[in-house]
Amino acid sequence: MAGRGQGIVIRDAHFPGRAPIEAYGDGGFRFAGMSHRGSILCVPSGIYGFQATSASELDVAALEKVFEEAADIEVLLVGTGTDLVPLQRELREAARAAAIMADPMSTGAAVRTYNVLLSEDRAVAAVLLAV
Repeated sequence: MAGRGQGIVIRDAHFPGRAPIEAYGDGGFRFAGMSHRGSILCVPSGIYGFQATSASELDVAALEKVFEEAADIEVLLVGTGTDLVPLQRELREAARAAAIMADPMSTGAAVRTYNVLLSEDRAVAAVLLAV
């Protein structure tokens, strides 16, 4: 029997598709009738669990998936937690070079803006740090 004896297999959290964020807080998010503890990355290919816990961890390497899907993204909302934290220069420049408008804001503001832009079927992506 395949898989027998392997124990529990942990996979990266991934929801295949776009969905509005139903709720946030207590260290996680609710979307598509599910909940996720920790930060998330919302891109056209889906919603992914995201390892970063602070704005200082948001760099080009951490947002590799955003740049892989850049052709389908016009706006990147960056929810930096409870406070607005400016993006690192390298990240701002990389977004500009990829024709993506990167906009940092508190996570709450980013969630609300993401939901509005998603409802308008805009080419939006978001990285949302858990609060």
